[in-house]
Amino acid sequence: MRGFVFSAFQKSSVRFYASCFRVAIMRALLQGDPYMLTLLKLIADGAFHSGQVLGDALGISRSAVWKQLQLLEMDLGIEIHKVRGRGYKLSTPVSLLDGDALSRLGLPDGWSFHTLDSVDSTNAEAARLISRDCSMPALVLAERQTSGRGRRGRKWVSPFAANMYYSLALRIDGGMRQLEGLSLLIGLAVMTVLRDMGVERAGLKWPNDVLVGRKKIAGILLELIGDPADVCHVIIGVGGNVNMQLCAEVDQSWTSIRLETGALVDRNELAVRMSQKIESYLVEHRQKGFEAFRDEWERGHLWQGSAVTLLSGVEPVNGIVLGIDALGALRLEVDGVEKSFSGGELSLRLRDDS
Repeated sequence: MRGFVFSAFQKSSVRFYASCFRVAIMRALLQGDPYMLTLLKLIADGAFHSGQVLGDALGISRSAVWKQLQLLEMDLGIEIHKVRGRGYKLSTPVSLLDGDALSRLGLPDGWSFHTLDSVDSTNAEAARLISRDCSMPALVLAERQTSGRGRRGRKWVSPFAANMYYSLALRIDGGMRQLEGLSLLIGLAVMTVLRDMGVERAGLKWPNDVLVGRKKIAGILLELIGDPADVCHVIIGVGGNVNMQLCAEVDQSWTSIRLETGALVDRNELAVRMSQKIESYLVEHRQKGFEAFRDEWERGHLWQGSAVTLLSGVEPVNGIVLGIDALGALRLEVDGVEKSFSGGELSLRLRDDS
């Protein structure tokens, strides 16, 4: 019997539609299935639960429980252990977002918040909230992103219930001064929270990464909507590796809070602590400008005094990191001369990176 021969284009199309189909299934399951997330919440503690107990809690048969667990594995990439006589358990506990917990733990006053099971991108959802004139500040949190992105359009891998997918939409009335050094300010806030939660070696990399050694643990993405000289909105996107322990899709050196501390992190607590720190820094930033944070940022910069290469669309620049200026621009000593650099498309590398 002769097999079918597919062209490269046909194979690509099949993969594309299969991916779309999987995303559609996942969204339908999460939004419309009455059992999927309830079942996940029941087993989130990582302990064994019998099929009978789970079935009784959901009002379905043990066979239906087994099918639901298969769907959880297939569509959310969650590994579930099945042991005869003991039941089912997650390979590792998960921390799910919980609106009640976020309110109880104390998000900043006046913030609206939106928790989503699945979204294309939290930044994209924040932009949609702005377009609908929703109450600001507006915080968007998601269990999973299907099209998460970082700087320069790079893919941000976003496994379900593993990390922090965080976007804060703000109205900016005070003109350009409120935007000065903003991405560096947010990075400083995130680094401070990580250190407070036990990641003692967390540090900064200009302009908007948080590292542990040379491993990335968080990144910042700012997007501006409107005229910065007048009234505009800014979306503060934070992607942080929280409970992720394995991920072959990530193509750079990375770590997570759990890998650094050995403990499961409550993502609700992390979101609230980040929000409280960001709000307090934003208040001081509005009053004093980024200059008030400059020394603290430089103390946290891991590459201070290091030989680096600055990459942009033109010729790479080699220099020694002197620090940052009052607006957050990078100060380099280049051939004995101090020069300043700023811009969203710039990227910094250690000179001795292989």
